[in-house]
Amino acid sequence: MSLDIPGFLDRLCYRFPSPLVDGVIEREPGVRLAAVKNLTVNEEFFQGHFPGTPLMPGVLIIESLVQAASMLLLDTEDESPTSRVVLRGVNNARFRHPVVPGDRLCLDVQISRRRRRVAVVAAVARVDDQIVAEAELLLGLVVGAASIDPSAHVAAGAEIGAGTVIGPNAVIGPHVRIGQGCQIGASAVIEGWTTIGDDNQIFPFASIGLVPQDTKFRGERTELIIGSRNTLREFVTLHRGTEGGGGVTRIGDDNLLMAYVHVAHDCLVGHKTIFGNAATLSGHVSVEDQANIGAFSAVHQFCRVGRQAFIGGFSVITLDALPFVRTVGNRARVYDLNIIGLERQGMASETIAELDRAFRYLLQSKLNTTQALRQIEQDETLTCAEVTYLVDFIRSSPRGVNLRRPAKRLELVSADD
Repeated sequence: MSLDIPGFLDRLCYRFPSPLVDGVIEREPGVRLAAVKNLTVNEEFFQGHFPGTPLMPGVLIIESLVQAASMLLLDTEDESPTSRVVLRGVNNARFRHPVVPGDRLCLDVQISRRRRRVAVVAAVARVDDQIVAEAELLLGLVVGAASIDPSAHVAAGAEIGAGTVIGPNAVIGPHVRIGQGCQIGASAVIEGWTTIGDDNQIFPFASIGLVPQDTKFRGERTELIIGSRNTLREFVTLHRGTEGGGGVTRIGDDNLLMAYVHVAHDCLVGHKTIFGNAATLSGHVSVEDQANIGAFSAVHQFCRVGRQAFIGGFSVITLDALPFVRTVGNRARVYDLNIIGLERQGMASETIAELDRAFRYLLQSKLNTTQALRQIEQDETLTCAEVTYLVDFIRSSPRGVNLRRPAKRLELVSADD
């Protein structure tokens, strides 16, 4: 199979004669791997282990399974090439039959549970479909030194964390700090007083931390702070803050910013948001957790996008976008509660039902906003934290919120009509 076994084994803490995997016969990256070890009487460990009745030591069977599991864990696109696998524990090991010269040891490993740097692997060794050993392996991934392409330009003073990989022709400025396990794509530019957390992926040609597009900016020291586990696709642009706007642009954790997304100065982006291609934030915008901003949408200066809001593609947001609902169109209007999105994000059905009733007061009743909010607060069936947050969001909005519904839904018209 297409797998560089020597390259993977070189990332273990062992060298000849320790490698105990000869080939891979099945491979499902990130899930399962099956490998083989062909045993001959010439193996060094047979010479001294029970002379006259040579057996493969149980500890080496476990080691074979660990090496196969290491290849499984390292065989992912987002894993740093400087990562190493170490054995942290063996649970419930069972040795059922001896392994002797001439046997073909089949090593089957499958990930049971995994966090970012720790994995539990179910491992089984067989000879001729007979289980000879099995165990649960606890494995850890550790990152080595940073890897910097020779053509990259990394200024003196820049701090690069362990395991970070910097691609060809990337440019890293002198005040940049990058955490562990990041991947910086070819020709990406990271400048200014920019701090980047761990395990971020920055794709080629992204432009991170450059000066803001604000005519009042005079070169003062301002910052861009990016959290962990974010994905910034090709040609994303993130600008530093301005002195008048607080001096910081901040991006949280676990966000996906697709190609050509622009985040201007002094914006605050929460966690687990998704920005479609070419979505744009003007200065001083706040986007709360799990919001979804569609492709080619634009958000006006000083607007807020509420938690778990859904902004449809090609929309223009000039007032604060309400949480939990779908807002769509030029000078965007509210359509309805984003039920499908909320369900996908794990919100309880009871909470969705309460939000739906609250929005009926706001969008379908003949009450004005003040009256609708008062009615929501007096309704004893609307007690969840999300409804309270919705009311507070509207009341605290300095720009006002958009509560307009579309006058008439668009209907599809065929070419013959």
